[in-house]
Amino acid sequence: MPHEIPAPMLAKSVPAVPDPAKTPGGLSFEPKWDGFRALVSWDGTDVEIGSRGAKPLTRYFPELVEAFTRLLPEPCLIDGEIVVPKQVEGRQRLDWDSLTQRIHPAASRVAMLAEKTPAMFIGFDLLARGDRDLQSESFAERRAQLVDLLGDVPHPVHVTRTTDDPAVAEQWLAEFEGAGLDGVVAKPLAQPYAPNKRTMFKIKHARTADVVAIGYRIHKSGQGVGSLLVGLYNDDGVLYPVGAVSAWSNARRLELIDELEPLVERDDAGDAVTADGEKSRFSAPDRDMTSVRLRPERVLEVRYDQLEGWRFRHTVQFERWRPDRDARSCTYDQLESVTDYDVRDVLE
Repeated sequence: MPHEIPAPMLAKSVPAVPDPAKTPGGLSFEPKWDGFRALVSWDGTDVEIGSRGAKPLTRYFPELVEAFTRLLPEPCLIDGEIVVPKQVEGRQRLDWDSLTQRIHPAASRVAMLAEKTPAMFIGFDLLARGDRDLQSESFAERRAQLVDLLGDVPHPVHVTRTTDDPAVAEQWLAEFEGAGLDGVVAKPLAQPYAPNKRTMFKIKHARTADVVAIGYRIHKSGQGVGSLLVGLYNDDGVLYPVGAVSAWSNARRLELIDELEPLVERDDAGDAVTADGEKSRFSAPDRDMTSVRLRPERVLEVRYDQLEGWRFRHTVQFERWRPDRDARSCTYDQLESVTDYDVRDVLE
């Protein structure tokens, strides 16, 4: 039987690369891979891949199951990340869209995508090796065991690189985003594995942008604004939806309904104009994605970490309203450009 898959150890956000001298035993820094968190259990016969949310991922990545079965040298339980690289103008970068497409109910489509856009696995912790449970060991020991176990295993199984130098971690934070990664993780070297505990630190890019409010969805409770949809203008003056702002308090959700009422678009009968939203593969099947459309006149400043194509990669955070800004001035030009980088160079 494969090793029982625990809840993964988590990380808390910090604003900057921490000083290792302030953590007993020091810190190890590594790139923050932007993919599906995956705990891989291999007993010498069967493979199981568990996700951060305890959902099985095994059926969605048959090419990795085959690779683990063929390449792993002994039974083990590995913590890591599943990512999909994509060739872009001669470089490889992580492709979130291709990764999310793998979560599909049809086995035939999963098999097709496994061949067309094969995934790879980046290991960054070892929880068990053979019959030895390593979770009570320090990360320094677990890392040494991981390198010993997987150091010579070929693609598509990799071991993430690490450094104990915060200056190198700062450099990674600046450079690796160009390959589709989303920050740096710092791990206390002396700590044991702590399932479901935020004992690691994650450092991500924090940026702001002025965006236009273009609509809202009602909260799942049926009352108030659940999420505010926002957009940016391109060079041709076309307004594109780029993401959503959420995490309002209950009181604020209700206030926003009244505040946004003057901006609601209405048809000839006086009814609010609505639009169907795009559902994520991870959304509940019965979730209502209908939005109320707003005239694009109100500007707000938001915090974001990175772009994925033309959209914000994650839900953005509200900073403040910007009544001094004209909506048409909210363009992509204000966003920070990122220098291209190659995933293969991150793996070296």
